[in-house]
Amino acid sequence: MLTQECLQDAVKYGECFIKFGKTAEYIPELARVNKYHLGACIVGLDGTVMEYGDTRTPFTIQSISKLASLILAISDRGADYLFHDKVGVEPTGDPFNSIIKLETKTKPFNPFINAGAITVASCIDGKDSDEKFERFLQFIRKVCGNEEIALNEAVYLSEKSTGDRNRALAYYLKASGILEGNVEECLDFYFKMCSVNVTAVDIAQMSAVLANHGACPSTGEVLIEPESAKAIRALMLTCGMYDGSGEFAMTVGFPAKSGVGGGIAAALVDRMGIGVFGPALDEKGNSIGGIKILEYLSKKMDFNLF
Repeated sequence: MLTQECLQDAVKYGECFIKFGKTAEYIPELARVNKYHLGACIVGLDGTVMEYGDTRTPFTIQSISKLASLILAISDRGADYLFHDKVGVEPTGDPFNSIIKLETKTKPFNPFINAGAITVASCIDGKDSDEKFERFLQFIRKVCGNEEIALNEAVYLSEKSTGDRNRALAYYLKASGILEGNVEECLDFYFKMCSVNVTAVDIAQMSAVLANHGACPSTGEVLIEPESAKAIRALMLTCGMYDGSGEFAMTVGFPAKSGVGGGIAAALVDRMGIGVFGPALDEKGNSIGGIKILEYLSKKMDFNLF
């Protein structure tokens, strides 16, 4: 049984590795974040919450938002259309913002690399970026159980002003017939969804919903279709940690999705959801302390699926 003492030990273990990481310096607002923050929250499928460290410190959700946008796109367009015509389901082995494979295989390899996530964002229903973002915001609030979740305006503007690589990806996708609608509207929505403020508690709640086959642990309400939750967990395991996904599967061994804001959302099916926050990143763009927390818990509690 996982105890508060075990969680505390895991966070303290993770703290030993923070010095080897650095914040996402290519986004000016994220470069200024205190890299020594670290915390972890666990939400059980009975609704119980266990936390230690900086679990209530807001940070921007970044690529963890791709879980929510993919769920919305599947709901709007259907999994068959999305995964047949728009994005694949295979890991790339390349950095999350790479453009290389679009020249040889036009459809993005998976929905969690930037090219795939931008494509998915274009498939969400809404007349413009504001309407799409409002739908996204309402959904993320519900699945995280927090009505206070809101846009971090400073990070959004910072990302929008420096996001030229994402613009290159988006216009290439548009020219290839993959991206739907207006490119700038799509990008505006994409930058906004990545710039929403959450906490480790919030993403632990969302992870618990995924671990509980799409049902909210505390209310029983179905927020995600069970088949969609299953598909999301599979993609988290194979593609969720950028080009470090294979190593993570070997050393930790359960589905997780990271973001360059320092968050990691992990879903242990039929067990719990875990949310970690640590903005010091490794060379892959994953929270260095966060991964060590999850490694510790996996080994100590025998959580590895393999």
